Amino acid sequence: MLCLLITTFGSCNTINNNAGSLIDSAKQVDTLSKIAFQTVIDGKKTDLYILKNSNNIQATFTNYGGRLVGLIVPDREGKPTDVVVGFSSLNQYKESTEPYFGATIGRFGNRIAKGKFTLDGKEYQLFTNNGVNTLHGGKIGFQDVVWEAHQIDKQTIEFIYLSKDMEEGFPGNLNVKVRYTLTNNNELKMDYEATTDKKTVVNLTNHAFFNLNGEGSGTILKHLVQINSDQYIPVDSTLIPNKNFESVRGTPFDFRKPTTIGQRIESSNVQLKNGNGYDHNFILNNNTASKLNLAAKVIGDKTGIVMEVYTQEPGLQFYSGNFMQSKNTFKGGSKDDFRTAFCMETQHFPDSPNQPSFPTTVLNSKDIYKTTSSYKFYVEK
Repeated sequence: MLCLLITTFGSCNTINNNAGSLIDSAKQVDTLSKIAFQTVIDGKKTDLYILKNSNNIQATFTNYGGRLVGLIVPDREGKPTDVVVGFSSLNQYKESTEPYFGATIGRFGNRIAKGKFTLDGKEYQLFTNNGVNTLHGGKIGFQDVVWEAHQIDKQTIEFIYLSKDMEEGFPGNLNVKVRYTLTNNNELKMDYEATTDKKTVVNLTNHAFFNLNGEGSGTILKHLVQINSDQYIPVDSTLIPNKNFESVRGTPFDFRKPTTIGQRIESSNVQLKNGNGYDHNFILNNNTASKLNLAAKVIGDKTGIVMEVYTQEPGLQFYSGNFMQSKNTFKGGSKDDFRTAFCMETQHFPDSPNQPSFPTTVLNSKDIYKTTSSYKFYVEK
């Protein structure tokens, strides 16, 4: 019997399935070819890497963008389900109209207003790749570079990248290390670490797009979402914070109790209009950087697959797939249709370098940036 552990919201459910049949079924779901990911970019070799835990959960990565390509978990019937949308070749990632699918994001996840910030009296100008703002590190963020990859064992992979001084306008030579571990508790754990030789700003995250009903199963509007947050950050029409934190009470942003994504997404609300849906940062309750804190829980309505999000970060960016435009074809053959995937990005707050009241994202040359987040999976009957 395969038992997927439940930690916070329930007791352990079991799946009547044996490991052998799960592996055979997973082969039918996982159609990725290593050859399709093996090439050379800027003199660096790319490849495909597979992690498996003792429960035969499988996560697939490429070192192009330090990217999560697929994640296979069983549903309530024991059927292997790929809950991370993505592409079947590296070339598709390079040519995609959406560059962030599954990628490790940096130097700075989310937006920086007008691509400018000041450190020690010096103003730095970044490339503005999102209207008037900088998004996810600029024109060539960490999603578009080849990372050095070290597969430590069958459950762990480490990606390393040196972002050189003034790359995309950011100061300092930033040495970045991200370790992804697929634990036997069915968690995909993400350990981030960075050092710099000059004061800079850093905000790292992962940009996996999830559909817990499986890739190609339709919209995510009936997914149940619960977010451990009493406040969120309102934004202007360019998605930059424009006022103090606001209470979620009485708004479409109140996910303190399980609520479907689609229940209020079409409400007449200026914030939903600004984001074309949910594309907002939630301030997490009882957050302490010394431990992993429960940020959110999401349930796929068709599969019963549950994902819990844990983090040491103060914020969670919830994105409901509002800018998906059916322009790309996923590995299973379906299109990236409007709101067919969602993101739960653990991070500091948007535009933090220009918002003195926000938790700092400044990294000094003598300090080490360290933070951990994880996605944990199980099923509900």
